[in-house]
Parts: sequence; structure tokens; C-alpha cells
Amino acid sequence: MRTMNTPAGRPRAADLETRNDNLIQTAGQLFLKMGYGKVSLELIAREAHVAVRTIYVKFGGKSGLFQAVLIANRDKFIAPQKMEQDPRPFKEIVDEFAAHFLEMISAPDALEVQRMVIAEARSHPEMAQSFFEAGPRQTREMLTRFFARPDIRAQLRDDLDPILLPGFLLNCVTGDAFSRFLFNPAEQPQQDVLRHLHKRLELFYASVLKRE
Repeated sequence: MRTMNTPAGRPRAADLETRNDNLIQTAGQLFLKMGYGKVSLELIAREAHVAVRTIYVKFGGKSGLFQAVLIANRDKFIAPQKMEQDPRPFKEIVDEFAAHFLEMISAPDALEVQRMVIAEARSHPEMAQSFFEAGPRQTREMLTRFFARPDIRAQLRDDLDPILLPGFLLNCVTGDAFSRFLFNPAEQPQQDVLRHLHKRLELFYASVLKRE
């Protein structure tokens, strides 16, 4: 029976959000299972119980939907604006970012996505661009703004090129990329992972901070 508050044919905002979340989750599962190139919009729409047109309207197509999947998972670990406003000491902020970022990129699903992107980047450049926009670009821009904070810049060596700092930090955080992609990081004891991360961060701090 239709109520006065719910017009026929118009879903509630909560229902629309649930459908959108289900679409993103379904697409993410299919990308992981089959790879980007083998997943069609028709398959995603069928599995998510939506129209193909809905995907085009909301996301502009498959690459836009793929980017939405990445952003939805990225936000579980890192609040994009937090580092720019965090008043804590420099090392405390960076330590927390590094631990969360390494956890994010080392999660099994995240590793599978990274391997898929590397494998299919040449045949699907739009997918590679979506990956870059949703992940590396946002992270690098966030770090650039963090290092540009006057209170942070004052703690760094005067002769540093700020443009190099985000990439240098990320390389120190991620460590040996080949080992991460070729082997299963989850099999390494967590205490060893954190110990090695701490050593790499100490190298970063020794390289960029002014000497006391």
C-alpha cells in the first residue's frame, strides 16, 4: 500500500545508497575474480541487478566504476584530509600513515588489484589511468600538501626538493616491491613487517629532517 511519504516509483535515499554500494561491491568482486578486461558492463549490471544505463549515468562507464571501487576501499584505511590538519609531531603523523598505507597495499585483495593493473595496463590504458587517479595521484597530492605545511617544512632540510619527498616516503614505506608482488606478504610475521618498516622510516627521517 502506498504511503503519503513515499511516492510510487521513487526509491528512498537509503535504498539508492544501498544499491550503489552493492553495485560497487559486486563490480569489485568481478574484477578480482575475472580481471578487468574480461568483465563486461552487461555482466556487472546483471549480477548487481541494475541497468547498464545506470552504470553509465553514475560512473561514466567501466573505468569510472573501477575507480569508484578503488576509492571505496581506499577510504577504509586513509582519511585524505587528516595529514593536512593533524597537529601531532612529524614522526607520529608519518608513522601512522606508513603503517596504514602498508597495511592497505599489502591486503590480499589490494595485491590482486595491483597485479591485475600491471598485467592489463598496456591493453587497457583507461583502467591504468583510473587506478592512478584513485590511488597514487591522490596519495602523492595529499603528501605534497602535508610536506608543504609551514610547520612541517620548517623541520625539513633546506636543500631538499619538495617534489621528491612523496615518492621517497612511499618507496621507504613499500620496501621491495618485487617481493611484495611475487610472494605473499601475509605469510611474513607481522612483527617482522613492522620492524622492517620502522628501519626504512628511520632512513627516511635521517635523510630529510634537519639535524638537531
